[in-house]
Amino acid sequence: MASIRKEIALNVPSKDVWDAVRDVGAVHKRLCPGVLIDARLENDARVVTFANGMVVRELIVDLDDEARRFVWAAVGGPLTHHNASMQVLDDGDRSSRLIWITDILPNAIAGDIQVLINQGTVAIRQTLEGQMESTEFHQS
Repeated sequence: MASIRKEIALNVPSKDVWDAVRDVGAVHKRLCPGVLIDARLENDARVVTFANGMVVRELIVDLDDEARRFVWAAVGGPLTHHNASMQVLDDGDRSSRLIWITDILPNAIAGDIQVLINQGTVAIRQTLEGQMESTEFHQS
């Protein structure tokens, strides 16, 4: 099984990062705009549309406010197994770390998934840190 792990250091308070992560129906606006172009909630799942046109149904496994951890599993498509999580950790008063782990099968598709995760990582940093810069600019 391929396991992809990303640790993203952010100059954003953990409470603000968690607020964006836990808003699972707005992932295309609050975390990964440009990589995801749509998201909608359907019962116990969300359906996301990637910029490349791929549509994925993701079961919401857990949304734990105390641990600041969100877990989901993609179903259907070419994957025989997909489980992912994001957890937000404090890293000082005005910074945090976002841990994103994805486990997938078949291993042969890991490279394609890695590309999407790398794009998502860039979008998350730009989106969240850009919002902080905009807020700080307006407060000055």
